[in-house]
Amino acid sequence: MQENHSREDRDELNELLRQYQNLRSGKSHAFLEEDAFERIIDYFDERDDMSKAMQAADTALEYFPFSSQLLIKKADLLIATRYYREALEKLEQASLFDKNDINIYILKTDAYLALDEQEKAVELLEEALVMFDGEEKVDLLFELADVYDDYEEFDKVFDCLKMILEKEPTNEEALYKICFWTDFTGRNEESIRLHQSIIEDFPYSELAWFNLGAAYQGLKLYEKAIDAYQYAVVIDEKFDYAYRNMGDAYIRLRKYKEAIETLEKVLELTRPEEVIHEAIGHCYHRLGKYAQARFNYRKASHMNPDDSKLHYKIALTYINEEQWNRALSSLEQAMRMHRHIPEYNLAMGECYMHLEKYREAIQYFSVAVRVRPKNVSGWDSLIRCLYKAGHYDEAARQCLAAKQATENKPVFAFLYSAVLFASGKSKEALLHLEEGLSKAPKLVKKFIELNPSILQNNNVVDMLAAYKKKKKI
Repeated sequence: MQENHSREDRDELNELLRQYQNLRSGKSHAFLEEDAFERIIDYFDERDDMSKAMQAADTALEYFPFSSQLLIKKADLLIATRYYREALEKLEQASLFDKNDINIYILKTDAYLALDEQEKAVELLEEALVMFDGEEKVDLLFELADVYDDYEEFDKVFDCLKMILEKEPTNEEALYKICFWTDFTGRNEESIRLHQSIIEDFPYSELAWFNLGAAYQGLKLYEKAIDAYQYAVVIDEKFDYAYRNMGDAYIRLRKYKEAIETLEKVLELTRPEEVIHEAIGHCYHRLGKYAQARFNYRKASHMNPDDSKLHYKIALTYINEEQWNRALSSLEQAMRMHRHIPEYNLAMGECYMHLEKYREAIQYFSVAVRVRPKNVSGWDSLIRCLYKAGHYDEAARQCLAAKQATENKPVFAFLYSAVLFASGKSKEALLHLEEGLSKAPKLVKKFIELNPSILQNNNVVDMLAAYKKKKKI
């Protein structure tokens, strides 16, 4: 039945086109009605034959010069071919015959935006909002939201979408869009109130529950966000974005087992994604399950082989297991892509230092310090490595350089003291130990870690005891 209907439509259109060609060539033809011209214009427009569509519109207007619909179609074609001023003239004519046609306002808006006249577009749409109601008002609000987006009035975009949802609480397009704009504008509290109101009347709107969860997540209220997402997936058990956001919320709460279960649900529902495998890998990493973390990092890496960060994360799992050579192999892959990232150089240095290849370790630590001179951990690692290699004079020089570069961070007073003790300069070492204790006594562990046998030195023990007693008082 449907095939017969479409064949009839096709035959009817072909007959209209034949009659139109007869008209154009001056042959005898049947009289073409206004709606027949509209179909002919649409036919050429849909085939991107703009010259013929424009020609048909001009012919139609010769027969029906007061037709607002034909004027609107002509304006639409003019906008498509970038004749914006001419389009506005046609739309002005159309409004004289039917000012209540919403397409006039929508097309005028498109023309004004193309001419970079956003203020006129806003003014026009705001006037039109008073004239229309129902679905047409909603359409205009969507148009106005797009204008505000183009004009970078982002809070007003949110306002338009909010107005749409107050009129049509289950409008899917508005629900999808307001989630993004809530996050972008930070108007989470308003979004929570809006979606709670929607849920009261439409408790089975999974999008409203999702948006409520996203707004809670924006305020770092992760428990409440998870509750909202759980309602969303009860309503729609294949709502993969709800599972995705829920997984992120569990990670923020450090509930890594729950996060893994939730993110694996995402993999069941959608095609595998690098970001999901990376997140699952992160969870296993945090749980100390390094082999499973590597498995997921590698899956992510296969999907995006150019992401050096994934090779670095694989290396970290090996470092946690003290598999230094395997860690080096992964780090080398990362550094083929990005050689000067400080974290990669620090990790390389740590591996070589544990393998007692101090020369290589010092080279990598030096790169990290050079790239990020105010970073404490780079200097700390370099000084520790020089100390372990027995290069005490160089370690002392680097302690002084570190103090200067980091605005006298107390940790370097402790490290300098340890280096001076190793160099046999006990009196000077005690002075710097006292300096460190006076500024940040908790960091004394850095001093002891470097050389635990220092606690056999009576002067050191007495000074530590004195500061401990002083702290109690």
